[in-house]
Amino acid sequence: MSTAKNAAPTLSAQDSIHLKLILVSGRTQEFLFEPSTSAHDVTQYVFDNWPAEWEEERVEAANLLKLIYHGRFLHGSVTLNALGLPPGKVSVMHLVTRENLPEPNSNDNLKKSKRGSCCRCCLS
Repeated sequence: MSTAKNAAPTLSAQDSIHLKLILVSGRTQEFLFEPSTSAHDVTQYVFDNWPAEWEEERVEAANLLKLIYHGRFLHGSVTLNALGLPPGKVSVMHLVTRENLPEPNSNDNLKKSKRGSCCRCCLS
């Protein structure tokens, strides 16, 4: 388990956020962070302290790393505390490589375009 650079020296394991990150490959690694740590700081820390077990999946820049929590991409400024992650317990997030975040409601637009191609009526 790794400890974030921005974790306070007196921060105990009970007061820190235990973050288990899962790559697309299924590989996992746990990290400890202060509750005030932002999603951007998490991805930067992971990039700077890339686990040796993940070497084959290393990316060229920290800004290519994105966090997914409860099926949603996290924007850089959201803090772990704002997500309601409980200190002292393990929380799980996916870590993926992506240049840009999807546009808001892009799934809604996709569903609408799929619906428009079929009228769902029956002729007898």
